[in-house]
Parts: sequence; C-alpha cells; structure tokens
Amino acid sequence: MARFGSRQKWLASGAAALLLCAASALAEPPSFANGTPLPNFSSTEYGWLAVDDELKPMMEGPRPIRADPKHPYFGNQSGLQPTFRVSDTSNPILTDWARERMRPGNEETIKGKFPYSFQAHCMPGGIPGQLLGIFEPVYFAQTKDLVLMMWQRDHVARHIHMNREHSKNVKPSWYGESVGHYEGTWLVVDTIGLSTQAPMDNWRTPHSDKLHVVERYHLVDDGETLEAIITIEDPIAFTAPLTVYQHWRKTKLPMIEVSCSENNISYYGDKDNLASVAPTADKPDF
Repeated sequence: MARFGSRQKWLASGAAALLLCAASALAEPPSFANGTPLPNFSSTEYGWLAVDDELKPMMEGPRPIRADPKHPYFGNQSGLQPTFRVSDTSNPILTDWARERMRPGNEETIKGKFPYSFQAHCMPGGIPGQLLGIFEPVYFAQTKDLVLMMWQRDHVARHIHMNREHSKNVKPSWYGESVGHYEGTWLVVDTIGLSTQAPMDNWRTPHSDKLHVVERYHLVDDGETLEAIITIEDPIAFTAPLTVYQHWRKTKLPMIEVSCSENNISYYGDKDNLASVAPTADKPDF
C-alpha cells in the first residue's frame, strides 16, 4: 500500500512553488555591482544530474574512501554482478575514531546485510553526501541574498545565505548552515553545523560535529557541465583535509514532483535486512 507522509506532501507543492518564485526574479541574469555577470546555474527549464555517486580524487593529495581490496565493488552499471559496498578502512585519511565507527557496517555488509544508503532509505544525504545522489537532478535559484539548491527527489531544499557570516551558535541540521559568496565565475559555499546522522559519502564514512565543508562551483564545457571542487575538513574523522570534486551534466527538463517514500517497501522484501518503511510524518513541519 502506498504511504505518503504529510511532510512530503507539503514539500512537493511548496518547494516547486518556491523554485518558480525565486526563478521569476531572474528574468535578467544576476550580476555584480559593476555589471559583470555572475555565474548563472539557475533555470526552470533545466537542472543538473550528478555524473557519479562517488567523490572523485584530485590529481594530488589524499584519496577518498573506496572499496576494500578484498571485497571489490561493482555497481549496477558495471556490466558485472553488482556487489555491496565494503569500505576500505585502511585508507590513511581515516583516524582510528572513524575506523571504529565504520567497522560494524562493514562486518554486517560482508555477512549479507544491505548497507545503509540515504537514497534507498529515503533519508537526507547531508553535505557532501547529498551531492552524490545520482537518480534525480538538482535545480538552482539564485537571488541577491539567497541561493537555493533543490533536488527533485522529495524536493529537498538547501539554503545558501549570501554575503554574510556564520551564526555564532549554529544548531546542527541535515544540511548545516551554508554561507556563500562569488569569486569571479565561481560560487563558493562554506558549510558548518552538519548533523552527524548523515555519512559523508556512499561508503558510510562518518564525521563529527567539527565537519567543515567548502564547495566551489563553476561551469565548464561551454556551460553544459557543472563542476564542484570540495574541501572536507574534520579533525576527528580525518587525518588531513580532503579535496575532491564532483560533476553534474545539464539535463534539459523542468522539475517534476517525486516522492521517494511513496510505496516505501524494502527492495529486498526483508524488513530486518533494510529499513522497509521509510520515515513519514503524521503532521506538517510548519
């Protein structure tokens, strides 16, 4: 039986309207005070679809988490029998604190239990985890004081407050507190106050409340590709800052209504092997 939480109902209608209202203010491309055009990622006619569900390494520096060599990972598009992700906890970027928190998940996965995935569980992805959602595009709306990143799935909205400082006391939340500014053709976003409930990636890499993420967005390939260079710092989970990148390709389709938690049953038919019922709300959040 289909189940549709009231929270999703409110978001589906309200978020789409919010995108249209914000985008309507962009009849003319935004610009700096001197008239120089700002990088423009927003449109009601197209969005951006993530190219990969993994953070990609830079040419130099520490490497992001990948599969345990003893348990190779093959995704659905590999042409091989898909496998579950068993994380390589020997990666030197991880502290002992992080390794200990990743070990139980690895052990359960090796035994055959379906590992945690924010997309499969219809949960928020956090930052940078939400940037790895490959099934639904993200849409931008840019105004003078606010940039919205809005994912089609569940119409999740992330608010980036422009040209202001972080709050003195930030209450942790799924997407934290993001403040941004422009540097030439780049949108730079600084985020703190991220809830520890959301892993950093699809390898279930944990983080502490000290997580600090800086994203730098710009357009490449004549505006057909959006790129973000992401620097992740967490002195509790990582032994050094990690710089990675992500790409999105332009998808020329308007946003549609999508509810992840409709018909929210386990893909595997085993409620003990996967949270078979996605979280729903019995009343609106606002």
